[in-house]
Amino acid sequence: MDTRERLIESTRELLWERGYVGTSPKAIQQRSGAGQGSMYHHFHGKPDLALAAITRNAEEMRERARAALDGPGTVAGRVAAYLRRERDALKGCPVGRLTQDPDVMADPELRGPIEETFAWLTGTLTALLARGRADGELRPDLDPGATAAALVAVVQGGYVLARATGSPDAYAQAVEGALALIRFQEKENH
Repeated sequence: MDTRERLIESTRELLWERGYVGTSPKAIQQRSGAGQGSMYHHFHGKPDLALAAITRNAEEMRERARAALDGPGTVAGRVAAYLRRERDALKGCPVGRLTQDPDVMADPELRGPIEETFAWLTGTLTALLARGRADGELRPDLDPGATAAALVAVVQGGYVLARATGSPDAYAQAVEGALALIRFQEKENH
């Protein structure tokens, strides 16, 4: 891994662990093993490096979601694959956690990849659920947009519950509750 990549990866880890304010240039340099000159050779400063790290987190979140949501199977099966995919529930979402960081949310440039990712995720789920409704797999009165927003909220809220209780079981319970609602909608339709 080259110096630029080490800097981005170290910043990603530190943002997840400490947030923006707690991620100092010195901490980034120590974690990455890069000197100050190398850091400023590749990036204009902490905001530029943080943007690269946030953008990478957002891209990876979309890739992982796409792998489940674009896969084979029923709409409910693909939603289940997305919700149940392996996650570190106690660490939380590396993108969602940044919404709680006032410095990130106050900066439109840093907030941009977060907004884009959640808009993409909600839009992708909406389209998938609409397809399931149109194909008769889901109830005809299902609101794809509202259901998609609820599923995104279940994931993010599941992380919060897991962290609050210190148990990944809280995340799993939230997911299974959401899936039970989708299965209920499937059964009602058949």
